Amino acid sequence: MALAQLNVTVGDLQGNTALIVKAARQAHAAGAQVMLTPELGLCGYPPEDLLLRPAFMSACQKALQECARLLADLPGLHVIVGHPHQWGEFGDVRSRSVRVEQRYNAASVLCGGQVLATYCKRELPNYQVFDERRYFASGRDAGLAPVVFDVGGLRFGLNICEDAWFTEPPRAARAAGAQVLCVINASPFHLGKTAEREARMSAQARELGVPVLHAHLTGGQDELVFDGASFAVDATGQVASRAPFFQPSLSYVEVSTDGSLRGVVEAVPELEAQAWFALVTGLRDYVDKNGFSCVLIGLSGGIDSAVVLALAVDAIGADRVRTVMMPSPYTAEISFADARKMAIRLGVRYDEIAIVTMMDAFRQALAQEFAGQAEDATEENIQARLRGTLLMALSNKFGGIVLTTGNKSEMATGYCTLYGDMAGGFAVLKDVAKTLVYRLARWRNVQVTDGKGDVIPCRIIDRPPSAELRADQTDQDSLPPYDVLDGILQRYMENDDSMEACIAAGFKRADVERVTSLIKINEYKRRQSAVGIRITHRAFGRDWRYPITSRFHA
Repeated sequence: MALAQLNVTVGDLQGNTALIVKAARQAHAAGAQVMLTPELGLCGYPPEDLLLRPAFMSACQKALQECARLLADLPGLHVIVGHPHQWGEFGDVRSRSVRVEQRYNAASVLCGGQVLATYCKRELPNYQVFDERRYFASGRDAGLAPVVFDVGGLRFGLNICEDAWFTEPPRAARAAGAQVLCVINASPFHLGKTAEREARMSAQARELGVPVLHAHLTGGQDELVFDGASFAVDATGQVASRAPFFQPSLSYVEVSTDGSLRGVVEAVPELEAQAWFALVTGLRDYVDKNGFSCVLIGLSGGIDSAVVLALAVDAIGADRVRTVMMPSPYTAEISFADARKMAIRLGVRYDEIAIVTMMDAFRQALAQEFAGQAEDATEENIQARLRGTLLMALSNKFGGIVLTTGNKSEMATGYCTLYGDMAGGFAVLKDVAKTLVYRLARWRNVQVTDGKGDVIPCRIIDRPPSAELRADQTDQDSLPPYDVLDGILQRYMENDDSMEACIAAGFKRADVERVTSLIKINEYKRRQSAVGIRITHRAFGRDWRYPITSRFHA
């Protein structure tokens, strides 16, 4: 059996079909009799409201038929293809409860140029980033039977992603005679998800007494990242095969008639490595799949822009990365030195555009309006907005996308400037807490093997973080220490703990009240922020849908 771990693109039906066919030819040449591809691999995941367009659904049906035709010359190979489906256009309606206009998240068995059978997902997730009930009907509710097919003396049953996390769909396949359960999957990555996925499939294998093979998507799609790591567990729940993380692959598993498995088991990367490669993957695919030639980064000499720069170079190469230092009177000399050193170390283009004269022009223009008013955050925000304007001007003139450098801790508390440092097209660190930013910087430096020194200068990591928008400023002038802030953020925002629960966990009441208040009053900013990569189970954006106007305080 072959597990085809593919990096597909939403809506690229021709390109995705080509990826499936190429993998199938390789699998057939290697002697595989069954190949699994990811959930909705034909159209890409998640297609979202494209599914509501009749033209899209019709194109998907035609692409499935074309895929079957292109596989006709691979005798004996059964290819499981994930796709959206509507009964009626290309096949008979199987149940009286099925309406032609209903859509299903489906998997079809292709062999010999034919669609032999089609299975429709029974459990539709509707939590976190998932909203499948908006688009799909359940195969169970429509009365559609499980699909089991015979290959090489074994009977294979089909499940799709969420099905295998529940009891009924796997048991229905087993009751229909399945001796091996095949699960196709497109479950977005978050830290810890890989272990959860393997643990659940191991439990299902032990419960059913059959092996479970799990083919997964890889790559980035907007803010979502898919980790790959397709795997197989034997009937005792032991992992017998695991594909690489965050890269396309074609892995093979030998399944014996007694249910035993044999394959190659790749190691699970450490947490920092998973986070780093998730960010690299998300950034690379967002840039490449959307056709951007290069990226622009406002380099400050601080930790966040340094980490974004290192990620960008790892993702798309130094020749496609441009950095711009935009100093003000408050920019420290060490910020200049460290920014230059890092740009030289990584081999990227580095330019300096001072904003001093622009600041003076704004002060003069606003002098009459601001007469008698003390300087405050207004003047600080003007600096950030000048920098945002410059970066966007360069983007407009020369192409490329501006990467914002704000992290999750800043997005949570509003420690960022709307139309300033928030200006840009993609927020690489949007779901990365400040404490994790530091961990990633140290981890990346350890990976250097060429003897030329740290990728990120140690002084950038060690010095107190500062926005450098006024004299002697540090982040902790306005925020609690980051270990405190991130601890409260994890409990209140990610885990939905109450304020009282956070206090009971040991955080000071004043800190909890301050942080949670900042989270609430800055929702309007986050609604206007750039899309960014999700690496936790609760990210701002698709996971977080709170009202801007609200008087609930708990």
